Amino acid sequence: MLTSVRPQSLSVPGPNPKTELGHLLNVIRFGQDSIGFARQLFQQYGPIVALRSGGGSNLYSSDPNCPGTVFAYGPEIVRQVATQHEIYTKHPLSGRIYGRRNESNRSQPLKHFGVGLFGLNGDVHRQHRQLMMPAFHRQQIESYRDDIVALTASTLEQLRPGQVCDMSEVMRLLTMRVATKTLFGEDIGEAGGGIGQLLQEALGTLGTPLLLFFPFDLPGLPYHRFLTQIGQLDDLMRQLIDRKRHTIDRDRDVLSMLIQARDEVDGTGLSEDELLGHVGVLFAAGHETSSNALTWTLFLLSQHPSVAADLLDELDSVLHGAAPTIAQLSQLPLLERVIKESMRILSPVPWNGRITSKPTELGGYFLPEGTEVFVGIYHTHQMPELYPNPSVFSPQRWETIAPSMYEYNPFSAGSRVCIGAGFAMMEIKLILAMLLQRYRLQLIPNARIDQAGVIVMAPKQGMPMHIHQQDRQFEQKPGTVRGNIREMVQLPT
Repeated sequence: MLTSVRPQSLSVPGPNPKTELGHLLNVIRFGQDSIGFARQLFQQYGPIVALRSGGGSNLYSSDPNCPGTVFAYGPEIVRQVATQHEIYTKHPLSGRIYGRRNESNRSQPLKHFGVGLFGLNGDVHRQHRQLMMPAFHRQQIESYRDDIVALTASTLEQLRPGQVCDMSEVMRLLTMRVATKTLFGEDIGEAGGGIGQLLQEALGTLGTPLLLFFPFDLPGLPYHRFLTQIGQLDDLMRQLIDRKRHTIDRDRDVLSMLIQARDEVDGTGLSEDELLGHVGVLFAAGHETSSNALTWTLFLLSQHPSVAADLLDELDSVLHGAAPTIAQLSQLPLLERVIKESMRILSPVPWNGRITSKPTELGGYFLPEGTEVFVGIYHTHQMPELYPNPSVFSPQRWETIAPSMYEYNPFSAGSRVCIGAGFAMMEIKLILAMLLQRYRLQLIPNARIDQAGVIVMAPKQGMPMHIHQQDRQFEQKPGTVRGNIREMVQLPT
């Protein structure tokens, strides 16, 4: 007779709510403001803390016997987790919902939706990453420059001086267009639509709290809508893959390259389901993170006019109003420092989630097999011993510091560093260089900016900004900003 063995309890310190309702409220608080809630826990319990004392929490894992959830930060924590990838494994982006993949015919797409490199571990992960590397070789990445420039120019043409725009939405649509063009070879257009839009909608539904609390395939519920969306996406993607197989010799988008990829030893390629998983994850990880990195950088520049003025001087002196060539990108050191500092102080991806595959030790504490571990990228970037005055936006600090990958890791670290990091940096640089030469953006007075999110950090109410022709009027006061963003960045009063 089979018997189930309950996981060992966590010894990591943390809050001890007396009721399940109290624990649920903590889960909700983490979902609403993961950074702020974890900051409070770290201040009270130290750099490694449990969501619930003794364990019994489950945010990410599809294992119903998950022994608990741990948050931790610091270079040594990052090093342990990033280098011991056989112990600290990844899990599909669909999280707990992944456990429902065999429930019905409608749930079958969950077997690959949100999986990709995020849901692979060990030898399979290494093999698939090797197959995907040619699509992210430097020369291949640079070949997308013209597409990014054309799509950016098209977006900038739609902006009108004098209007107020939600720049987070503008950047989201632009990076979605870039993602669909480079991944699938198709432009969704200025209004959006097609596969990219459906992917975005499915990811949005996946983030709905009610989907986790009421995962029932009944009309009117988010889970029902989600299954419908990923089913439609499956059909469209399979049709696209079939078309690509007939135009494979002339198409150079990422999907076409992945269809052609073959293992050097045994000649095997990626199955159709594996292709669906990889492309979906590349889309989600690519455009969401780039969109938020761009949005937060525009916000920080609007609040630091002297930095914005210096950056425009650099852009003008090198580019003279034109879009950068690949060679010119290396001639813009301040642009790179601004982006690096933006991703340090407002990390687009604040957490790196893992699950322990065997019992282990972290930060002096024993972790049972199956423990969820959330490594705080944002909180590591805020350590004053690594970055003096960490809440100050100071691009010039990068003139004198050279942190290790465990001290600065906006794209993760170790063997699982983001495969698209080089592409993302090129995309962000090209878009910022073109936009800032053409327009001056000013946050509307008294705007409320709250950061929110777990997988990605985004402005909850958007980023409403006045569009001005680039007139160099940087001496104008940025204006008062409200919201929890003031807990993260030192802003003008």
